[in-house]
Amino acid sequence: MADTFFVDRYGHRAVVLETIAGVPGMVAGVLMHFKSLRTMKPGYGEGIREMLAEAENERMHLMFFIDIAKPNLFERALVLLSQIIFGIFYLIMYLFFTRTAHRMIGYFEDEAVKSYTDYLQKVESGEIENFQAPLLAIKYYGLDRNSKLSDLIIEVRNDEQKHSKVNHNYADSL
Repeated sequence: MADTFFVDRYGHRAVVLETIAGVPGMVAGVLMHFKSLRTMKPGYGEGIREMLAEAENERMHLMFFIDIAKPNLFERALVLLSQIIFGIFYLIMYLFFTRTAHRMIGYFEDEAVKSYTDYLQKVESGEIENFQAPLLAIKYYGLDRNSKLSDLIIEVRNDEQKHSKVNHNYADSL
């Protein structure tokens, strides 16, 4: 939906996608936490931390792209609506089809990698301006203070590749 709605407005598309991307890690982390409490077993601790860290990382991606795209009121409303709908859907899916939920997110992350690769190619080709990366992103990733949008996209794409691997691994292990 974001690809269709925003076409070549990659910063705006990233805002919508990163808003939704922050949902699965939080849902999975909270449900793993509850499972640990219910079963009275500490074995889920690493998974809880991993999923919550993924949610936090996706939230930071959102903050970077909000700084870049500066979404208007309509786009912010679209983000809110998308997050509510996807949040409810993913909660239900995770409760009843945990393996499928992780696999789906692995595939979503694979698509995010492709989307960020396209974005990077457009920046590197000069189609999109390679302006200064937001200060928040520079601090978050420990980048050089003169880092550009292309440097940020590479970092975000690397994160998405890690998230894909983690979710595919969870799906394989369940």
